[in-house]
Amino acid sequence: MPVETRSVRDRSGVGRFPTVTLGFGEDTEGKKEQPEEKNAQKENGCRWWLHKVCSCCRPKSKDDDISDTLVTGIDEAEKDDGKNSNKPVTGGTEIHELLLKVQSINLMKNKSAENRIEHHTNLYHGDNFIIRRGQSFQMCLTLSRAFNPNTDKLHLELKTGLLPTVSKGTHVMIPLVDQLQGNRWEAAVAKQDDKHMYLSVSSPPTAVIGRYQLTVETNCANGPASSTQCPATDIYMLFNPWCEDDTVFMDSEDEKQEYVLNDVGRIYYGTENQIGVRTWNFGQFDDGILAACLFVLEKSGTSPSGWGDPVNVVRIVSAMINSPDDQGVLEGNWSGNYSGGTSPTVWSGSVEILKEYHKKGGTPVKYGQCWVFAGIVTTVLRCFGIPCRPVTNFNSAHDTDVSLTTDVYLDENMESIEGLNTDSVWNFHVWNDCWMARPDLPPGNGGWQAVDATPQETSQGTYCCGPAPLAAVRNGQVYLKHDCPFVFAEVNSDKIYWQRNANETFSQIYNEKNTVGHCISTKAVGSDERNDITNLYKYPEGTEEERIAVETACSYGSKASAYSSTTSKDVSVEVTMNGQDPVMGKDAELTITLRNSSSQKRTAVLNGHVAVMYYTGVLKATVRKDSVEVEVLPNEVSVLEWSLEYKDYKDQLIDQTALMLTISGRVKETQHVLATQFSFRLRTPDLIMKTIGKPVVGEKMAVEISFVNPLPQVLKAVVFNVEGLGLLKAKKIKYGDIGSRASVSVTEFFVPTLPGPRKLLASLDCKQLTQVHGVTDVTVEEKSNST
Repeated sequence: MPVETRSVRDRSGVGRFPTVTLGFGEDTEGKKEQPEEKNAQKENGCRWWLHKVCSCCRPKSKDDDISDTLVTGIDEAEKDDGKNSNKPVTGGTEIHELLLKVQSINLMKNKSAENRIEHHTNLYHGDNFIIRRGQSFQMCLTLSRAFNPNTDKLHLELKTGLLPTVSKGTHVMIPLVDQLQGNRWEAAVAKQDDKHMYLSVSSPPTAVIGRYQLTVETNCANGPASSTQCPATDIYMLFNPWCEDDTVFMDSEDEKQEYVLNDVGRIYYGTENQIGVRTWNFGQFDDGILAACLFVLEKSGTSPSGWGDPVNVVRIVSAMINSPDDQGVLEGNWSGNYSGGTSPTVWSGSVEILKEYHKKGGTPVKYGQCWVFAGIVTTVLRCFGIPCRPVTNFNSAHDTDVSLTTDVYLDENMESIEGLNTDSVWNFHVWNDCWMARPDLPPGNGGWQAVDATPQETSQGTYCCGPAPLAAVRNGQVYLKHDCPFVFAEVNSDKIYWQRNANETFSQIYNEKNTVGHCISTKAVGSDERNDITNLYKYPEGTEEERIAVETACSYGSKASAYSSTTSKDVSVEVTMNGQDPVMGKDAELTITLRNSSSQKRTAVLNGHVAVMYYTGVLKATVRKDSVEVEVLPNEVSVLEWSLEYKDYKDQLIDQTALMLTISGRVKETQHVLATQFSFRLRTPDLIMKTIGKPVVGEKMAVEISFVNPLPQVLKAVVFNVEGLGLLKAKKIKYGDIGSRASVSVTEFFVPTLPGPRKLLASLDCKQLTQVHGVTDVTVEEKSNST
């Protein structure tokens, strides 16, 4: 008696199957043909016999499982009704064989199990089965009977995306083989114990990442059967920097610990002379973050078939973290008005932002600036398994016309020409480096790649940037993809000053070579120290290699013909800052130094103005102007002390408390032009954090946050923000006003949930003062058994 079964694959399209009815329950036609009791008894006798031979053919009661497979996360032996202790023999002479069905699938996905530990995914919170490509994993099937390799067939199927396709790698057939060869989809029997079948499954190092739906297909003499797809058996596939054949492979274990597994880091800001730092919670393992990151990929509308290439994934992430053209994660705002959202300086981590974006179904979160974009990119790429780090470039150029120079246009009177000066130099700019091979480029371009999610300029019509190989940027090979010209200009463009002529043309009057791309910084591996990686982006300034790189790059720019070497000069100007950094609320002291290297006296007329600006280099307002004439004797140095008083800038302060002093002038005797710019910031106080109580999982403790107002004015509507992974979810504490020069403290209670070394972060936000934050280390102990 052949038995007909229906595969789940035949029942609907791709997706989850909350209800599966297989349709081999009671025989309705048989019920119609029962006019006599004798026929009824005969029918019941047949059904009793079928029940004994093949349980799948018996009538279903309302308490029976209506699906053809019970899929659970644990092993479960088939229950025996006790009426027939003898199992039917499945020899070749039998007319009827048992249908081979999967009763349960055990992926052994516990965080302490071998799979999660071997795949370095045991840090991810939640119950999902998370593995890395290019590496084998173990699973166990509980079958309705013992598997007979001579007569039975079995294979696994994985599907991802809306339209799974075998040719595109999104519908995967995993065959059962005698022995694993590696680097491909295949499964082998590791052990068989009666109905329990233990499989070792391998995947290729090029597999598409994302969430796969798993089903098990069987076939025997009685026909095929398919397990029911269940969310509990979904497989989450990630990139694998531990696999040598994966393009994101990273050799150093210490670097993998830092750039993949570290969930707390440091982001730098300020100016090259006053580098500030803040701690950032990346939180890539937090519950719900992997789902949110995959949602970002899905929201991009790109085909999952391209998600196996890290170059493609990084480019998608770069585009999707900002919001202008694709409703991405975060809306940028540099206006200083953050009503209707959160001020960029308030955020201390990525978790809250990504979860809010996911929860609201893809509505951009308000608001962010470059360090927030970079923090989220770090979270997403590390979550996917791509090594990543935030990078800060000081004096970062923004080239708007692909000239690969930073152009400053002046009129006949050496005044800036509004409307033409679209290029700018940001005090600092934060982007990311990610690590991968680049088989799509000439050899030597693998390794660190620059990627930038801050929406500045479009790339192929989309606000994204990178991945640009640092090796190509360093050598001026701006013709290589992706976006090498833009990154090169950020770190190594010359600043060229142009003056308008009487006939409305412009002449190049001055070229500054060492103004862009200083102190490029990222967190050091294994410590909280700053690591200067400028040498990865450019050769030392002024060396022959650096000049060749600049000339090579500019030859591909939109103003290739305008590039020329500088003329000789005998007078130079330099601005420096001595002593401690100027403090918010006090005067700032700078030094202007003129050097005359000629054998004749020189007279320089200097014009200076200082402006408050956004850290992006966009000026908000000029707060002071000066003009002075200085005589410099032959082969002598003249030093001018310059001071900016608090009263000059107090009413114009914005987020980053950044200021720029611009010096321009001319040497009377030679008509040689002098020009330079110097950026500096006013140092804000830190929040002092002190823990109270013993840090133990599940036990209440507290943190005291202390702060001193540095300004001679009242801070209005102050809000403290505090959070810490495994310690305290992000929380806002509305404090109110803080008086002039006043000291305050707040105490917040919390209960640690995770053991080990943790960081507790806090920030302060108000209209009058921003970029105030603090961090403290907390080592949480496990709760003792006696307790």
